[in-house]
Amino acid sequence: MTDEELHIAFKKAYEKASTTNIQLPPDIMLHLYAYYKHAKHAEEFYIPSSGDNELRNAFKLNALFQVKDLSREEAMERYIETVNKYIID
Repeated sequence: MTDEELHIAFKKAYEKASTTNIQLPPDIMLHLYAYYKHAKHAEEFYIPSSGDNELRNAFKLNALFQVKDLSREEAMERYIETVNKYIID
């Protein structure tokens, strides 16, 4: 897949995930969150901020640590794969 094709597929996967009514399990949502944030912020480490919810931030931070060694492209590919696996059209 070319770089342009990857970006197009990533954008389509994001739109699919953003508009679904499917209630995904929390662990899958965390994977999607980490892949997406890493794909968008691969140059620097992204620090989550969700207000005063320290527990939620801890889960998000843990998910981000798990994907930190992926390249931006790998994070995009895994995001696309996860969306296509769990969100059926």
